[in-house]
Amino acid sequence: MENRKLVMIPGPTPTVRSINDQMGRETVAFGDPEFVNDFSELIVDLKEMWGVNGECFVVAGSGTMAMEMAIANVTKRDDNVLIVSNGFFGDRFIDICTRKGLNIDVLSAEWGDIVSVEDIENKLKEKDYAAITVTHVDTSTGARAPIEEIGKVIRKFPNTVYIVDGVAATAGEREYVDKMGIDILFTGSQKAFGVAPGLAILWAGQKALNRRKSLGTIPEYYIDFEKWIPIMNDPTKYYATPAVNMIWALKESVRLIKEEGIEERYERHTRVSHAFNASLEALGFEILTKKEYRCSTLSTVLYPEGIEDGEFRRILAEEGVMVAGGLGDYAGKMFRIGHMGNIDDHTIYSTMATIERTLIKLGYKYEVGIGLKTLLEKM
Repeated sequence: MENRKLVMIPGPTPTVRSINDQMGRETVAFGDPEFVNDFSELIVDLKEMWGVNGECFVVAGSGTMAMEMAIANVTKRDDNVLIVSNGFFGDRFIDICTRKGLNIDVLSAEWGDIVSVEDIENKLKEKDYAAITVTHVDTSTGARAPIEEIGKVIRKFPNTVYIVDGVAATAGEREYVDKMGIDILFTGSQKAFGVAPGLAILWAGQKALNRRKSLGTIPEYYIDFEKWIPIMNDPTKYYATPAVNMIWALKESVRLIKEEGIEERYERHTRVSHAFNASLEALGFEILTKKEYRCSTLSTVLYPEGIEDGEFRRILAEEGVMVAGGLGDYAGKMFRIGHMGNIDDHTIYSTMATIERTLIKLGYKYEVGIGLKTLLEKM
């Protein structure tokens, strides 16, 4: 009998039955009164829960599209942009900004580390930056940027729009837009929201919205704030076809978050992360990310001597757990495992047991059961 696969990559994350049921509903017209009401309620909830006195956009597309949407609506050719990168996905902004004809400066951290708040402030003093991008959690490294502290610094630079990439963080790490001084926050549906891929979600505060108005007509069409604001404020209007079933699925995800309590959700992610990392270390693995900068949504796990990446992940998959490989210079040296969204304790324990079974099959010498024992003690 083949083992059921637990999808433990850092996104897409598993979808629970009630969310799947919403995706499987009979599709209706986007003007259907019930759908319009559901869409309107979703936008209101997202604004309130993430604390923005501005706009929230829910648009068919990927997290990468949301990155481009953020840049397109607050910058023009030859503007200066500061990119703060803690890994592979922070670097993606380099290409996006270069293609738009923006002048970029990049502050990069060693993988597993972060760019300090002091370095960011010193860089911002050098010139007038139209925007700064910060990746809250970089999926390649598991490093978490101190977005609230950075927000306090950026308040000293009123002309700079603060853009936070929350793709691997939002709904798993604390993010409150206005309170933290964030001007644009964006994410995708497939990470800590626990919905299938397909929706980009972006919050824009008043500073970002004012910047968009000041630009007049922008070259971009589909991702223009001004095209979408009327629809987000009144979903009976039409611009481009909304992803009806995906919006229902996201609405169910938000209902589950409200039922759990958003602060309780953040605490759960922290608890699971600490316990899971401790269990992996007890088995002899190392965590790439420095302890003080580890995120709560995934772990980047370095292999001990004697374990080969391809063989480990192959057997782990046969045993029933899918994880992701390392990126960049860490390809073949580590695996990446997600523990975010609606993953329950049962799945975490099952995953740890599967890792132990895999180590035994590989002939790796360790104290059998220490991973599960540590997990039981820490959870």
